[in-house]
Amino acid sequence: MNKANIFSLIFVGIAVAAILSSCQDKRSRGLEYAPNMYYPIAFNPDQKNKNFADGKTAQLPPNNTTPVGFTRYDQFADTPEGYLEASNNMVNPLVVNKKNLLEGQQLYIAMCAPCHGEKGAGNGKIVELGKYPAPPAYASGMSSRGGAMKDLTDGKIYHTMQYGLNLMGSYASQLSPEERWKVVMYVHELQKGQ
Repeated sequence: MNKANIFSLIFVGIAVAAILSSCQDKRSRGLEYAPNMYYPIAFNPDQKNKNFADGKTAQLPPNNTTPVGFTRYDQFADTPEGYLEASNNMVNPLVVNKKNLLEGQQLYIAMCAPCHGEKGAGNGKIVELGKYPAPPAYASGMSSRGGAMKDLTDGKIYHTMQYGLNLMGSYASQLSPEERWKVVMYVHELQKGQ
């Protein structure tokens, strides 16, 4: 026998052994890469779970708990009384500095300027379309809740961003609490009417 026949015979033998060994268990998929991707250790949310009395994996969080990274803002209700209470009790916790003002300006331009205008004069691009009324100017306008816009406190501005007012919707899901405080800081600059 020559070398070619010997290698052919060995190859055929290995192939037959591989085929026969793979046919033993019909349920087996053979060698799996990262089997925990196919068979997860954790329960899926819609799976039955014997670890809980009701048999559900997806459980409601315990009462009075706060998710990690979430800041609660339910101490002031979405009412006129809550608005006044926020005005009296909320103060911006951030330090007024160049960095915070610049970030507040960037956030204001992205989120608020389309309606309020870049200088806070109530002449944003949305207002220019003529379909929506202009919001009051920060330096000279009057608030729909009473009082001059230039006299709005930290709490009033924050409360308005949290819950919205009139045609302005809530920005609670678009801006984190820290980002809202930076916008409050920048709005105070616009109230000066530079």
